[in-house]
Amino acid sequence: MSSSPSTDESGALLGPADIRELAAALGVRPTKQRGQNFVIDANTVRRIVRTAEVRPDDVVVEVGPGLGSLTLALLEAADRVTAVEIDDVLAAALPATIAARMPARADRFELVHSDAMRVTELPGPPPTALVANLPYNVAVPVLLHMLERFPSIERTLVMVQSEVADRLAARPGNKVYGVPSVKANWYAEVKRAGAIGRNVFWPAPNVDSGLVSLVRRSKPIETSATREEVFAVVDAAFAQRRKTLRAALAGWAGSAPAAEAALLAAGISPQARGESLTVEEFVAIAEHKQ
Repeated sequence: MSSSPSTDESGALLGPADIRELAAALGVRPTKQRGQNFVIDANTVRRIVRTAEVRPDDVVVEVGPGLGSLTLALLEAADRVTAVEIDDVLAAALPATIAARMPARADRFELVHSDAMRVTELPGPPPTALVANLPYNVAVPVLLHMLERFPSIERTLVMVQSEVADRLAARPGNKVYGVPSVKANWYAEVKRAGAIGRNVFWPAPNVDSGLVSLVRRSKPIETSATREEVFAVVDAAFAQRRKTLRAALAGWAGSAPAAEAALLAAGISPQARGESLTVEEFVAIAEHKQ
């Protein structure tokens, strides 16, 4: 299947009236608790699929499919789609929506009814792409969990709150550079991939949204330290971001002098702050803990 759908398929996507009708039939009201905002614009979901560069041979995993707006657009373009949905009512309804609106592709769809943070395996072939309108309240932990758990995911495009998009894509020295920036960069090359207006959602959120593209590193960062060891340094460095690394890493290293020794051995000034360091420099610190 090509990513530009033929005319007879274009009516398969959900519009604003379809979304409201489906929600009413299911008795669904989007909840803030789960960060639910349903996309009601077919052009927007097509744009997401296009920006994600979904290919005809892709196995796509989607987190938080909701009523299925993006799911249907992904099914038009990918080989297979697996959707992970925590909500009981939405999870129960989605397969029927797919079967009704895209019957020819329904056998290429799988639903996993679970909390994405607890998913450790997926049915079918390993996923090659992650494309999702992530629930805003859990976007970063879900993204990092999926990247860690499924190394076969080569390309990711997620829609998140605009500020979170900025944080994920921030570079060292940027005032919003922090834990999400470094951890995402451990796995992938990260960049902002566009903005999404509020009026394409129901209900319209009171925040702007952004797209973030993550392309997995072709070679993982070479290090004798484990990912957990590196991430422990990152967490400590940003826990008190105003402090110098000598002070911020004192707890992690056992004392301020021990932190200073690790920093000097890694070639990093003890007076530096976490926001100035690259992921590779955090790796070097982890490797030199005594």
